[in-house]
Parts: sequence; structure tokens; C-alpha cells
Amino acid sequence: MATRIALFLCGNLSGEAYAQNGDYTSIYGRYLQATVPESIQYTLDTYDVAHEMAYPSEDQEDSYNCIMLTGSGTVQSPPAAHPPSDAASQLLPRICFGHQIIARALGGECVPNGGKWEVGPTTIQLTDLGKQLFHADTLTVQEMHRDHVPTVPPKFQLLASTSLSPNQGMVRYSETSPSAIQIATVQGHPEFTEPIVTSIINQRAASGVIDAEALQIAEESRFVNTQDDAVNKFGKFFWDIILGKL
Repeated sequence: MATRIALFLCGNLSGEAYAQNGDYTSIYGRYLQATVPESIQYTLDTYDVAHEMAYPSEDQEDSYNCIMLTGSGTVQSPPAAHPPSDAASQLLPRICFGHQIIARALGGECVPNGGKWEVGPTTIQLTDLGKQLFHADTLTVQEMHRDHVPTVPPKFQLLASTSLSPNQGMVRYSETSPSAIQIATVQGHPEFTEPIVTSIINQRAASGVIDAEALQIAEESRFVNTQDDAVNKFGKFFWDIILGKL
């Protein structure tokens, strides 16, 4: 039986970034296809939760192995109108991505980072748990954010940090199956390639959203390789969760 994944579209690209790289459905579809283990068959159903408020029905929920939340195309914090709630974790046993909104929904917070951007290839330092799960000391991942999650919400464990963003990823284990990861999030974007990030940076720089300092840092690191870690480290991590190996 094929593994079933529900992809919640929390935003999308726009303008030239969209024209050059496609929408989030295409980007996440390509990433999953590039990282899926051999012999694993899966289906991907998309739900536009940002614009259409589309969600799986109650009858559909139990048919999915994973709910995956995309990033958002906005540069604003998740709205305060979303109160802390455990509802997100009750939908399905495994949820990936959506780092900021999951933190807000489950007792944490997402706040502006003093106007500082973290964009382009970025090295993140793994915690002891992160090293155990990723089998590495550091990872390099594409970043594209100004807001951040400053602390770890209740019941979560930290995976990685940078000097600018102390929470670069976290997991929460299932209370009923303590060895199984129920929720996993990352601040970075392993699904983004260099052309995607470059097009977003150019678009936001042209509109004045990204400042000159962040633009220079991103340009200097533009061609640092992130794909090895994106596919071999992050990809394996996510699929091991989806398939119930972690």
C-alpha cells in the first residue's frame, strides 16, 4: 500500500520566483521525489489552507501517514489569531515543516529577530539529539526568514541552532509511543535549491524587504553546496519519520 502524504500549502511563491521555479506543490513534489527511498511508493495530496481554508475531512484524516506543512510566502509572523492549541498534533501521527506556526500552535512563540535576516546557505550546529538523528555534527541548509522561534515549546526537544536563531529545528515524541517522533520541524528550507532562493532574494531585495547587509551575505555564500545535506541528511530524516522508523 502506498504511503499517503497530505501537503498543507501555507503560502506560495509569487512573481518571477513563481514563474522561474513553480509553486510550492511543484517544489515539494520535486523534493520528495528526489529523497524518497527506493521501492517506496507514495501519493501526495495538496490542501490550500492559506487561501482556500481546505483541509482533509474527518473521514480522510486517518488515511494519511503524514501531514507536511510548507513554509509561507509572507514575511510576517504567524498571526496571533491562532491561539495555542494541541489540535495540530491530533490530526495525524507525523507532521513535518511549518516550524513557526507549529511552535505558536503548541505553546511556543514566533517573534521578529530584531530585523535581522538569515538567508541563503547557512551552517547549523546540531545538539546531541540532532547529531544522533542526522548522523552529523553540522548541516548546511538554505534559509529564508526574519522572524524566528526563540525557545523550545513544551514537550519539544531542540535539534539545532545558529547564533542568530537558537531554534533551528525541534521534535516532539509521541506520548503513547515514546520512541516515535510525532512532530518534526525545521527552520531552514531543505526543499529549496540555489535558483529558488536566489529568485526569492532578488524579488525581495528589489522591493526593499531584504536589506543590503543580508543581500551581501547571501551573495557571498550563494553557491555553497546545500543539496548533499538536503537530500542525504534531511531527506532521510523526514522519510524515516514518515515511514515510522524514527
